[in-house]
Amino acid sequence: MSFTSKLPASWNDQPPARKVEIDLSSPGLAVVELERLLFTGKAIISHADEVWPRLFIGDQQSAENKADLTKHRISHILNAAHSKHRGEPSIYQSMRITYMGIEARDACDFDMSVNFRAAADFIHMALSRGGKVLVHCHVGVSRSATLVLAYLMLRQSLTLVEAICAVKENRGVIPNRGFLRQLIQLDRELFGKHP
Repeated sequence: MSFTSKLPASWNDQPPARKVEIDLSSPGLAVVELERLLFTGKAIISHADEVWPRLFIGDQQSAENKADLTKHRISHILNAAHSKHRGEPSIYQSMRITYMGIEARDACDFDMSVNFRAAADFIHMALSRGGKVLVHCHVGVSRSATLVLAYLMLRQSLTLVEAICAVKENRGVIPNRGFLRQLIQLDRELFGKHP
């Protein structure tokens, strides 16, 4: 599996990333290799970062900062750490922000894959209408990153390695091992290059 940048040239003036090859045919080994690749990414220095044109990954604080949401013109929020007890945050009602909440635990045994398509559809709908999307969870490194990676695979036709390379240059992320295994399975379903 190799990576060539699929980002629009005008959006990211960085030189193309080095060639990355990871064999995803053995999930156990692939998880370790993907973690190694993820650790080479940018460190987290802000609450939210634009990882794809008009698509941000952030933490809980970024989702509650009305000034930053307004400054970045966020039109859609996908909360990967939604809680039934709190419901849709009332702060968005006066801001004309479209909200989607997904109840997800950051645990290796949690099946995040059941949310991949709905999250990708929400993000794609927002971006295709010129919106800006913040995908967040508590820290902004595992649940939110997993949903953004799935979106890039499902709607931008990036392989898992390509999606990781695109995101990690702009934000340090590290989905838990269970989520990485689910993303490897999605890669197999979409690209069928592995046994």
